[in-house]
Amino acid sequence: MEKIEHWRNKIDETDKRLVELLNERATYADEIGKIKERLGMEAYSPKREKEVLENILKHNNGPLNDLALRRLFERIIDESRKLEREAMHERKQSK
Repeated sequence: MEKIEHWRNKIDETDKRLVELLNERATYADEIGKIKERLGMEAYSPKREKEVLENILKHNNGPLNDLALRRLFERIIDESRKLEREAMHERKQSK
């Protein structure tokens, strides 16, 4: 039973790091949104999203297969795009 607890603790530690990294990524997305807004650009960039997905798949060494990793990152990208749009909208409303 102690081996299970060891691996559960590892998962908990990894989850904590993932949350930190996802929030860091969201901060970067917000900064990109600010720049796009100043330049009059749209939040959505299909070309960039394609590049992100290609990049993460290039670094995939498993055990997740490419399809699983792609689905996870599509959700992450969706949330980043939503954050960018909401932040852009809030800044427009406060002007």
